Amino acid sequence: MHIRQLDLRDFRSWPELSLDLRPGVTLFVGRNGFGKTNIIEAIGYLAHLSSHRIAQDAPLVRTGQPNARLSATTVNQGRELTSHLLIKPQGANLAQINRTRLKSPRELLGVTHSVLFAPEDLALVRGEPAERRKFMDNLIAARTPRLAGVKAEYDRVLRQRGALLKSAGADLRRGYEDADGASALATLDVWDAELARLGAQVTAARLELLDDLGPLITRSYHAIAPESRPAATRYRSTVEKQVNEMLGDDEAITSEILEAALLSELGAHRHKEIERGTSLVGPHRDDLLLDLGDQPAKGFASHGETWSLALSLRLAEFELLKQNAGSDPLLLLDDVFAELDARRREKLVQLAAGVEQVFITAAVDEDLPVNLAGEVIERYNVVTDDTDEGRVSRISRAKEAQ
Repeated sequence: MHIRQLDLRDFRSWPELSLDLRPGVTLFVGRNGFGKTNIIEAIGYLAHLSSHRIAQDAPLVRTGQPNARLSATTVNQGRELTSHLLIKPQGANLAQINRTRLKSPRELLGVTHSVLFAPEDLALVRGEPAERRKFMDNLIAARTPRLAGVKAEYDRVLRQRGALLKSAGADLRRGYEDADGASALATLDVWDAELARLGAQVTAARLELLDDLGPLITRSYHAIAPESRPAATRYRSTVEKQVNEMLGDDEAITSEILEAALLSELGAHRHKEIERGTSLVGPHRDDLLLDLGDQPAKGFASHGETWSLALSLRLAEFELLKQNAGSDPLLLLDDVFAELDARRREKLVQLAAGVEQVFITAAVDEDLPVNLAGEVIERYNVVTDDTDEGRVSRISRAKEAQ
Protein backbone atom coordinates (compact mmCIF):
# COMPACT_ATOMS: atom_id res chain seq x y z
CA MET A 1 0.00 0.00 0.00
CA HIS A 2 1.22 3.49 -0.79
CA ILE A 3 -0.08 7.05 -1.23
CA ARG A 4 0.45 8.43 -4.73
CA GLN A 5 -0.94 11.92 -4.12
CA LEU A 6 -1.49 13.91 -0.93
CA ASP A 7 -3.27 17.27 -0.81
CA LEU A 8 -3.93 19.46 2.23
CA ARG A 9 -5.79 22.74 2.47
CA ASP A 10 -5.99 24.83 5.64
CA PHE A 11 -4.90 21.88 7.76
CA ARG A 12 -3.01 23.08 10.85
CA SER A 13 -0.20 25.34 9.60
CA TRP A 14 -0.61 24.40 5.92
CA PRO A 15 -2.68 26.79 3.76
CA GLU A 16 -1.96 24.40 0.92
CA LEU A 17 0.22 21.36 0.29
CA SER A 18 0.29 19.08 -2.74
CA LEU A 19 2.74 16.19 -2.96
CA ASP A 20 3.33 13.58 -5.63
CA LEU A 21 4.63 10.59 -3.70
CA ARG A 22 6.31 7.31 -4.51
CA PRO A 23 6.87 4.01 -2.71
CA GLY A 24 9.94 4.00 -0.50
CA VAL A 25 11.17 6.31 2.26
CA THR A 26 10.13 9.98 2.17
CA LEU A 27 11.88 12.28 4.65
CA PHE A 28 10.62 15.61 6.03
CA VAL A 29 13.21 17.71 7.89
CA GLY A 30 12.37 20.91 9.74
CA ARG A 31 12.69 22.57 13.10
CA ASN A 32 10.19 21.82 15.82
CA GLY A 33 6.99 23.77 15.33
CA PHE A 34 7.50 24.26 11.58
CA GLY A 35 4.73 21.85 10.53
CA LYS A 36 6.39 18.59 9.53
CA THR A 37 4.46 16.55 12.08
CA ASN A 38 1.24 18.07 10.72
CA ILE A 39 1.84 16.13 7.46
CA ILE A 40 2.20 12.86 9.37
CA GLU A 41 -0.87 13.74 11.42
CA ALA A 42 -2.93 14.32 8.27
CA ILE A 43 -2.02 10.91 6.85
CA GLY A 44 -2.80 9.24 10.16
CA TYR A 45 -6.11 11.08 10.41
CA LEU A 46 -7.23 9.77 7.03
CA ALA A 47 -6.38 6.24 8.19
CA HIS A 48 -7.92 6.37 11.68
CA LEU A 49 -10.23 9.43 11.69
CA SER A 50 -8.44 10.60 14.81
CA SER A 51 -5.26 12.43 15.71
CA HIS A 52 -2.43 11.03 17.80
CA ARG A 53 -1.97 14.47 19.36
CA ILE A 54 -5.42 15.83 20.26
CA ALA A 55 -8.94 14.58 20.93
CA GLN A 56 -10.88 17.41 19.23
CA ASP A 57 -10.99 18.41 15.56
CA ALA A 58 -11.14 22.20 15.96
CA PRO A 59 -7.34 22.71 16.30
CA LEU A 60 -6.83 20.83 13.00
CA VAL A 61 -8.41 23.72 11.06
CA ARG A 62 -6.04 26.59 10.32
CA THR A 63 -6.82 29.68 12.38
CA GLY A 64 -9.46 31.88 10.77
CA GLN A 65 -10.59 29.28 8.23
CA PRO A 66 -14.05 27.64 8.11
CA ASN A 67 -12.76 24.10 7.49
CA ALA A 68 -9.80 21.98 6.45
CA ARG A 69 -9.60 19.52 3.57
CA LEU A 70 -7.54 16.34 3.29
CA SER A 71 -7.25 14.25 0.14
CA ALA A 72 -5.12 11.19 -0.54
CA THR A 73 -4.96 8.77 -3.46
CA THR A 74 -4.07 5.36 -2.06
CA VAL A 75 -2.83 2.50 -4.22
CA ASN A 76 -3.36 -0.95 -2.76
CA GLN A 77 -2.50 -4.04 -4.80
CA GLY A 78 -3.14 -2.17 -8.03
CA ARG A 79 -6.44 -0.61 -6.94
CA GLU A 80 -6.58 3.18 -6.64
CA LEU A 81 -8.99 5.05 -4.36
CA THR A 82 -9.02 8.74 -3.50
CA SER A 83 -10.24 9.68 -0.03
CA HIS A 84 -11.54 13.21 0.61
CA LEU A 85 -12.30 14.53 4.08
CA LEU A 86 -13.69 17.93 5.02
CA ILE A 87 -12.98 18.72 8.68
CA LYS A 88 -15.18 21.27 10.45
CA PRO A 89 -14.39 22.98 13.76
CA GLN A 90 -18.01 22.38 14.77
CA GLY A 91 -20.51 19.98 13.30
CA ALA A 92 -20.12 16.71 11.43
CA ASN A 93 -17.23 16.18 9.06
CA LEU A 94 -17.94 15.23 5.44
CA ALA A 95 -16.23 12.51 3.40
CA GLN A 96 -16.20 10.99 -0.03
CA ILE A 97 -14.33 8.31 -1.97
CA ASN A 98 -13.48 9.33 -5.52
CA ARG A 99 -16.66 11.23 -6.48
CA THR A 100 -19.06 9.36 -4.20
CA ARG A 101 -20.33 11.19 -1.13
CA LEU A 102 -20.33 8.96 1.96
CA LYS A 103 -23.03 8.76 4.60
CA SER A 104 -20.40 8.84 7.34
CA PRO A 105 -16.64 9.51 7.46
CA ARG A 106 -16.34 6.07 9.08
CA GLU A 107 -16.76 4.61 5.59
CA LEU A 108 -13.22 5.83 4.87
CA LEU A 109 -11.83 3.34 7.38
CA GLY A 110 -10.02 0.53 5.61
CA VAL A 111 -9.07 2.54 2.52
CA THR A 112 -5.74 3.59 4.02
CA HIS A 113 -3.91 1.71 6.77
CA SER A 114 -1.09 3.32 8.72
CA VAL A 115 1.03 2.63 11.77
CA LEU A 116 2.58 5.56 13.60
CA PHE A 117 5.65 5.62 15.84
CA ALA A 118 5.85 8.85 17.85
CA PRO A 119 7.27 10.08 21.16
CA GLU A 120 3.70 10.05 22.49
CA ASP A 121 3.81 6.23 22.31
CA LEU A 122 5.42 6.15 25.74
CA ALA A 123 1.92 6.89 27.05
CA LEU A 124 0.84 3.45 25.83
CA VAL A 125 2.96 2.01 28.63
CA ARG A 126 3.12 4.80 31.22
CA GLY A 127 -0.16 6.54 30.58
CA GLU A 128 -3.75 6.06 31.67
CA PRO A 129 -5.95 3.14 30.52
CA ALA A 130 -7.69 5.44 28.01
CA GLU A 131 -4.48 5.48 25.92
CA ARG A 132 -4.41 1.69 25.67
CA ARG A 133 -8.15 1.46 25.01
CA LYS A 134 -7.74 3.90 22.13
CA PHE A 135 -4.86 1.82 20.77
CA MET A 136 -7.04 -1.30 20.76
CA ASP A 137 -10.13 0.40 19.37
CA ASN A 138 -8.26 2.09 16.52
CA LEU A 139 -6.75 -1.24 15.52
CA ILE A 140 -10.13 -2.98 15.72
CA ALA A 141 -11.65 -0.29 13.50
CA ALA A 142 -8.82 -0.67 10.98
CA ARG A 143 -9.31 -4.45 10.84
CA THR A 144 -13.12 -4.41 10.93
CA PRO A 145 -14.53 -0.96 10.05
CA ARG A 146 -18.07 -2.05 10.99
CA LEU A 147 -17.02 -2.23 14.63
CA ALA A 148 -16.09 1.45 14.59
CA GLY A 149 -19.82 2.11 14.33
CA VAL A 150 -20.50 -0.18 17.30
CA LYS A 151 -17.94 1.69 19.40
CA ALA A 152 -19.43 5.05 18.36
CA GLU A 153 -22.90 3.85 19.36
CA TYR A 154 -21.57 2.61 22.69
CA ASP A 155 -19.99 6.01 23.35
CA ARG A 156 -23.30 7.72 22.52
CA VAL A 157 -25.25 5.46 24.91
CA LEU A 158 -22.61 6.00 27.60
CA ARG A 159 -23.00 9.79 27.28
CA GLN A 160 -26.80 9.59 27.41
CA ARG A 161 -26.76 7.25 30.39
CA GLY A 162 -24.24 9.46 32.18
CA ALA A 163 -26.39 12.52 31.53
CA LEU A 164 -29.39 10.73 33.05
CA LEU A 165 -27.43 9.67 36.16
CA LYS A 166 -26.31 13.27 36.71
CA SER A 167 -29.50 15.15 35.88
CA ALA A 168 -32.05 12.77 37.38
CA GLY A 169 -30.15 11.62 40.46
CA ALA A 170 -32.80 12.88 42.87
CA ASP A 171 -35.62 11.15 40.95
CA LEU A 172 -33.63 7.93 40.64
CA ARG A 173 -33.09 7.83 44.41
CA ARG A 174 -36.83 8.04 45.08
CA GLY A 175 -37.33 4.52 43.70
CA TYR A 176 -40.20 2.85 41.87
CA GLU A 177 -42.83 3.87 44.45
CA ASP A 178 -42.57 7.49 43.28
CA ALA A 179 -43.98 8.37 39.85
CA ASP A 180 -40.97 10.48 38.81
CA GLY A 181 -38.61 7.90 40.26
CA ALA A 182 -40.29 5.06 38.40
CA SER A 183 -40.11 6.99 35.13
CA ALA A 184 -36.41 7.79 35.57
CA LEU A 185 -35.58 4.20 36.56
CA ALA A 186 -37.47 2.83 33.56
CA THR A 187 -35.38 5.06 31.32
CA LEU A 188 -32.24 3.87 33.08
CA ASP A 189 -33.30 0.26 32.43
CA VAL A 190 -33.43 1.03 28.70
CA TRP A 191 -29.96 2.56 28.74
CA ASP A 192 -28.65 -0.39 30.78
CA ALA A 193 -29.87 -2.83 28.14
CA GLU A 194 -28.25 -0.83 25.34
CA LEU A 195 -25.01 -0.37 27.27
CA ALA A 196 -24.81 -4.11 27.92
CA ARG A 197 -25.62 -5.05 24.31
CA LEU A 198 -23.10 -2.72 22.72
CA GLY A 199 -20.52 -3.05 25.50
CA ALA A 200 -20.51 -6.83 25.03
CA GLN A 201 -19.63 -6.38 21.36
CA VAL A 202 -16.85 -3.90 22.16
CA THR A 203 -15.36 -6.19 24.81
CA ALA A 204 -15.63 -9.28 22.60
CA ALA A 205 -13.81 -7.46 19.80
CA ARG A 206 -11.01 -6.40 22.17
CA LEU A 207 -10.60 -9.95 23.49
CA GLU A 208 -10.47 -11.32 19.95
CA LEU A 209 -7.92 -8.67 19.01
CA LEU A 210 -5.74 -9.52 21.98
CA ASP A 211 -5.79 -13.22 21.07
CA ASP A 212 -4.11 -12.26 17.78
CA LEU A 213 -2.05 -9.31 18.97
CA GLY A 214 -0.68 -10.64 22.26
CA PRO A 215 1.72 -13.22 20.80
CA LEU A 216 2.98 -10.65 18.28
CA ILE A 217 3.74 -8.19 21.10
CA THR A 218 5.64 -10.87 23.03
CA ARG A 219 7.61 -11.84 19.94
CA SER A 220 8.40 -8.25 18.94
CA TYR A 221 9.58 -7.34 22.42
CA HIS A 222 11.91 -10.34 22.53
CA ALA A 223 13.39 -9.30 19.16
CA ILE A 224 14.01 -5.74 20.38
CA ALA A 225 15.14 -6.55 23.94
CA PRO A 226 16.19 -10.23 24.10
CA GLU A 227 18.07 -9.64 27.35
CA SER A 228 14.98 -8.27 29.13
CA ARG A 229 12.16 -10.05 30.95
CA PRO A 230 9.49 -11.52 28.64
CA ALA A 231 6.52 -9.30 27.78
CA ALA A 232 2.94 -10.44 28.17
CA THR A 233 -0.52 -8.90 27.81
CA ARG A 234 -3.78 -9.30 29.73
CA TYR A 235 -7.21 -7.74 29.43
CA ARG A 236 -8.80 -6.46 32.63
CA SER A 237 -12.55 -6.04 32.50
CA THR A 238 -15.05 -4.66 34.99
CA VAL A 239 -17.04 -7.89 34.51
CA GLU A 240 -14.08 -10.30 34.60
CA LYS A 241 -15.12 -11.95 37.88
CA GLN A 242 -18.75 -12.25 36.82
CA VAL A 243 -17.79 -13.80 33.46
CA ASN A 244 -15.53 -16.36 35.12
CA GLU A 245 -18.36 -17.38 37.44
CA MET A 246 -20.73 -17.81 34.50
CA LEU A 247 -18.38 -19.84 32.29
CA GLY A 248 -18.62 -23.62 32.25
CA ASP A 249 -15.68 -25.96 31.78
CA ASP A 250 -13.86 -25.22 28.51
CA GLU A 251 -16.61 -22.74 27.56
CA ALA A 252 -15.53 -19.81 25.40
CA ILE A 253 -16.40 -16.22 26.20
CA THR A 254 -19.15 -15.01 23.88
CA SER A 255 -20.97 -11.73 23.38
CA GLU A 256 -24.05 -13.28 24.99
CA ILE A 257 -22.12 -14.17 28.15
CA LEU A 258 -20.54 -10.72 28.25
CA GLU A 259 -23.93 -9.04 27.81
CA ALA A 260 -25.44 -11.06 30.66
CA ALA A 261 -22.45 -10.27 32.88
CA LEU A 262 -22.70 -6.56 32.10
CA LEU A 263 -26.40 -6.49 32.92
CA SER A 264 -25.76 -8.29 36.19
CA GLU A 265 -22.95 -5.93 37.20
CA LEU A 266 -24.96 -2.86 36.21
CA GLY A 267 -27.70 -4.07 38.54
CA ALA A 268 -25.24 -4.73 41.34
CA HIS A 269 -23.65 -1.27 40.98
CA ARG A 270 -26.84 0.71 40.34
CA HIS A 271 -27.05 2.29 43.79
CA LYS A 272 -23.39 3.34 43.68
CA GLU A 273 -23.72 4.72 40.14
CA ILE A 274 -26.76 6.77 41.10
CA GLU A 275 -24.94 8.17 44.13
CA ARG A 276 -21.85 9.07 42.09
CA GLY A 277 -23.68 10.16 38.95
CA THR A 278 -21.43 8.17 36.62
CA SER A 279 -21.21 4.79 34.85
CA LEU A 280 -18.86 2.46 36.71
CA VAL A 281 -19.31 -0.72 34.63
CA GLY A 282 -18.41 -1.32 31.00
CA PRO A 283 -15.54 -1.40 28.51
CA HIS A 284 -14.94 2.34 29.00
CA ARG A 285 -13.32 1.37 32.33
CA ASP A 286 -11.37 -1.67 31.09
CA ASP A 287 -7.62 -1.79 30.51
CA LEU A 288 -4.94 -3.58 28.50
CA LEU A 289 -2.38 -4.72 31.07
CA LEU A 290 1.26 -4.94 29.97
CA ASP A 291 3.60 -7.10 32.02
CA LEU A 292 7.34 -7.67 32.02
CA GLY A 293 8.07 -10.92 33.76
CA ASP A 294 5.87 -11.04 36.86
CA GLN A 295 5.57 -7.26 37.25
CA PRO A 296 3.40 -4.66 35.52
CA ALA A 297 5.39 -2.57 33.06
CA LYS A 298 3.71 0.61 34.27
CA GLY A 299 5.67 1.76 37.28
CA PHE A 300 8.31 -0.99 37.13
CA ALA A 301 9.84 -0.81 33.62
CA SER A 302 13.03 1.16 33.04
CA HIS A 303 13.09 3.92 30.43
CA GLY A 304 14.71 1.58 27.90
CA GLU A 305 12.23 -1.19 28.64
CA THR A 306 9.34 1.26 28.30
CA TRP A 307 10.54 2.36 24.87
CA SER A 308 11.08 -1.26 23.80
CA LEU A 309 7.57 -2.20 24.88
CA ALA A 310 6.01 0.81 23.16
CA LEU A 311 7.86 -0.09 19.96
CA SER A 312 6.70 -3.69 20.35
CA LEU A 313 3.07 -2.59 20.43
CA ARG A 314 3.50 -0.70 17.17
CA LEU A 315 5.50 -3.49 15.51
CA ALA A 316 2.77 -5.96 16.46
CA GLU A 317 0.13 -3.56 15.10
CA PHE A 318 2.06 -3.30 11.83
CA GLU A 319 2.36 -7.08 11.49
CA LEU A 320 -1.31 -7.68 12.29
CA LEU A 321 -2.53 -5.12 9.74
CA LYS A 322 -0.17 -6.60 7.16
CA GLN A 323 -1.53 -10.10 7.81
CA ASN A 324 -5.13 -8.91 7.52
CA ALA A 325 -4.74 -6.72 4.45
CA GLY A 326 -2.15 -8.76 2.59
CA SER A 327 -0.06 -5.62 2.06
CA ASP A 328 2.10 -3.27 4.12
CA PRO A 329 0.35 -0.45 5.95
CA LEU A 330 2.00 2.95 5.67
CA LEU A 331 4.74 3.40 8.24
CA LEU A 332 4.90 6.85 9.88
CA LEU A 333 7.96 7.68 12.01
CA ASP A 334 7.46 11.04 13.70
CA ASP A 335 10.58 12.42 15.42
CA VAL A 336 11.33 9.09 17.05
CA PHE A 337 14.99 8.61 16.14
CA ALA A 338 16.00 11.44 18.47
CA GLU A 339 14.40 9.51 21.34
CA LEU A 340 16.00 6.12 20.66
CA ASP A 341 19.39 4.61 21.34
CA ALA A 342 21.52 3.21 18.50
CA ARG A 343 20.20 -0.35 18.76
CA ARG A 344 16.54 0.64 18.63
CA ARG A 345 17.25 3.03 15.76
CA GLU A 346 18.79 0.15 13.87
CA LYS A 347 15.72 -2.03 14.47
CA LEU A 348 13.45 0.66 13.05
CA VAL A 349 15.64 1.22 9.99
CA GLN A 350 15.64 -2.52 9.32
CA LEU A 351 11.85 -2.51 9.42
CA ALA A 352 11.55 0.63 7.31
CA ALA A 353 13.83 -0.76 4.61
CA GLY A 354 11.36 -3.53 3.81
CA VAL A 355 8.13 -1.50 3.94
CA GLU A 356 6.38 -0.35 0.77
CA GLN A 357 6.07 3.30 1.86
CA VAL A 358 7.54 5.12 4.85
CA PHE A 359 7.24 8.74 6.00
CA ILE A 360 9.86 10.04 8.44
CA THR A 361 10.16 13.40 10.19
CA ALA A 362 13.25 14.77 11.91
CA ALA A 363 14.25 18.14 13.32
CA VAL A 364 17.91 17.93 12.26
CA ASP A 365 20.08 15.53 10.29
CA GLU A 366 21.97 14.57 13.44
CA ASP A 367 18.84 12.77 14.69
CA LEU A 368 18.88 10.35 11.75
CA PRO A 369 20.72 7.00 11.73
CA VAL A 370 23.64 6.86 9.31
CA ASN A 371 22.31 3.71 7.65
CA LEU A 372 19.05 5.47 6.73
CA ALA A 373 20.67 7.65 4.06
CA GLY A 374 20.68 4.95 1.40
CA GLU A 375 16.98 4.24 1.89
CA VAL A 376 15.60 7.76 1.32
CA ILE A 377 14.10 8.31 -2.14
CA GLU A 378 12.80 11.84 -1.52
CA ARG A 379 13.70 14.51 1.01
CA TYR A 380 11.75 17.67 1.74
CA ASN A 381 12.74 20.63 3.87
CA VAL A 382 9.93 22.24 5.87
CA VAL A 383 10.20 25.95 6.70
CA THR A 384 7.79 28.70 7.70
CA ASP A 385 6.77 32.13 6.44
CA ASP A 386 5.27 34.93 8.50
CA THR A 387 2.17 36.32 6.78
CA ASP A 388 -0.70 38.65 7.61
CA GLU A 389 -2.66 35.50 8.60
CA GLY A 390 0.11 34.29 10.91
CA ARG A 391 2.92 31.81 10.48
CA VAL A 392 2.36 29.22 7.76
CA SER A 393 4.34 26.19 6.61
CA ARG A 394 6.09 25.83 3.27
CA ILE A 395 7.92 22.90 1.73
CA SER A 396 10.67 22.39 -0.84
CA ARG A 397 12.60 19.45 -2.18
CA ALA A 398 16.05 19.26 -0.70
CA LYS A 399 17.76 19.91 -4.02
CA GLU A 400 15.68 23.09 -4.38
CA ALA A 401 16.23 24.32 -0.84
CA GLN A 402 18.33 27.43 -0.34
